[in-house]
Order: sequence, then C-alpha cells, then structure tokens
Amino acid sequence: MKALVAYFSASGVTKKLAERLAAAVGGDLFEIAPVTPYTSADLDWRNENSRSSVEMKDRACRPAMKAKPDTAPYDVIFVGFPVWWYREPSIIDTFMESADFTGKTVVPFATSGTSGVGDSGKNMQELAPGAKVHEGKRFDSRAKEDELKQWAAQWL
Repeated sequence: MKALVAYFSASGVTKKLAERLAAAVGGDLFEIAPVTPYTSADLDWRNENSRSSVEMKDRACRPAMKAKPDTAPYDVIFVGFPVWWYREPSIIDTFMESADFTGKTVVPFATSGTSGVGDSGKNMQELAPGAKVHEGKRFDSRAKEDELKQWAAQWL
C-alpha cells in the first residue's frame, strides 16, 4: 500500500504531526497550502469578521490552493488539519474536490487543544463519494511516531 500524507497547517502544529506520520508510514508528504497564506489576524476565531470565521460560516467557501495533488499513485491518503469550528477547515473541502479519490481510502487526522474531528469524515465523504472516508482521529500535537504508526497500520 502506498500512502500520501496531505496536510493543512495554519500555525505549523499540524505540519509537525504530518511529518511524523509520513515518517511512521513511509508515506509521501503534500502540503495543502492556500494561495493566500493565513495571518494571525485571519485566524482570530474570536473576531466574527476574521477570514477564518467568515470562511467557516459559509459551507460553500472553497479557499484556493497553491497546487493540486496527484492522488493516482496512492492507495491510502491521510488528510491532516487543525480542527476549526468542530470540523475540517474549508480548504480541506477544496482539497477533497480537487482530485479523484475514487477507490481510495481517506483517513482524516487532526490537531486541536480539545475538540474532536466532529463530522469531518462524513463531510469529506460527501465531497469524495467514490472514496472510503473513515472517521479519523484527533491527536495531541506531541503524538509520537510509534503511536501514529500503530494507529495507521489498520489501513496499510
């Protein structure tokens, strides 16, 4: 099984976890990078007019990505993100609509202080109906490579 670890990281926390997961599973990395990077003001969830707040209120919002992924060579695609408003950030929705996931296994993983992944797996499944999207898991940002490898083994 060939694995891709795709991730969106606004602050760098999810990136570090994604790098450890890729090392644990021998997978390739793909950064889901927005065309316009997020500033700290954009990420201020307490400000209802911040970019992230506005995006998350609009379920049709699809922030542009710098690059589209090539999912063809992969059997399993782990998709990492910080939990925003109890679900995946809107750019993950862009990612899920950007490629053909037919026949692929998609496994969300997330970072968050306390929030779980919510309906992220269900939301992602709706955007990629040909894939098998699993519920996924929230990890502590300091999760060790061994823990990640053991968790990921069920799909590899």
